[in-house]
Amino acid sequence: MRNSFDSGLVNAALITLPGRWRGVEFHAALPSTNETIRTRPSPSTSRPAPYGASGPPHDPDLWRVVLTDHQTGGRGRLGRGWQVPDRAAIAMSVTVPVAGPDELPWVPLLAGLALSRAINATTATVGAPLTPRLKWPNDVLLAEDEDRKVSGILCEYVAGDGRPHVVIGTGINIDQTRGELPVPTATSLRLAGAQVPREELVIAYLAELGRLFAPEATDEREAGTAAYRRLCSTLGLRVRVHLPGGATVDGDAVGIGPGAELLVRTEEGERAFAAGDVVHVRRPTGGLA
Repeated sequence: MRNSFDSGLVNAALITLPGRWRGVEFHAALPSTNETIRTRPSPSTSRPAPYGASGPPHDPDLWRVVLTDHQTGGRGRLGRGWQVPDRAAIAMSVTVPVAGPDELPWVPLLAGLALSRAINATTATVGAPLTPRLKWPNDVLLAEDEDRKVSGILCEYVAGDGRPHVVIGTGINIDQTRGELPVPTATSLRLAGAQVPREELVIAYLAELGRLFAPEATDEREAGTAAYRRLCSTLGLRVRVHLPGGATVDGDAVGIGPGAELLVRTEEGERAFAAGDVVHVRRPTGGLA
């Protein structure tokens, strides 16, 4: 039986985590956690709620966590829909500060890095360590299930009246069977061989996000960009880039640019592509993922 998410367990852990996390705003069902966190005001900060180790945030829109057991109308990259069976996955959105739009391209990449670290740590704790791989720009794959996708991340920049921030929406497949997944290129932690409590993975993920996105964590972010370049499994592969007008470009992924662009060596020379342009990445075995 799949249990409802225990937000109390996560709230109890928030006080020890990096960042200034507010209490988890849990909903049994929602159309979209990203939409909820963008359009609904933060609950009153006067209510008893734990905050991260750095203390309460000054801006009520920052360091929020919205999570649901059942997301019915979520969106992925390029407007794709994302729905999951009740209590079988993690569907969550958080808000973190950014200095401005120039930092935005790196946010999904660093969030993917944070999640890959959290997956590796929590699966190791239960004795079934998994090997997450980072697919540019915003997907996490699992080596143990033929590099199928376990998570996607959708980021949205919000200027607002307060400090600029980013909504990081994350969907993580936890307990789905093969038949419950929408496409054959998807997987879940269960299918890859690990049974992890959702609460433990959320705690680990929030800890990693707090380390990377706390305003004072400039060195952590610089180290994170270097780590992403080392760990990105897209690099070294033959890729196909789908352009907005419908044209495609084939080439070899050779690097990540200073603005988080994917650098691709083509027959005409090296080109840089912004987040969202690469739809399919060729696997070493020749398939498209």
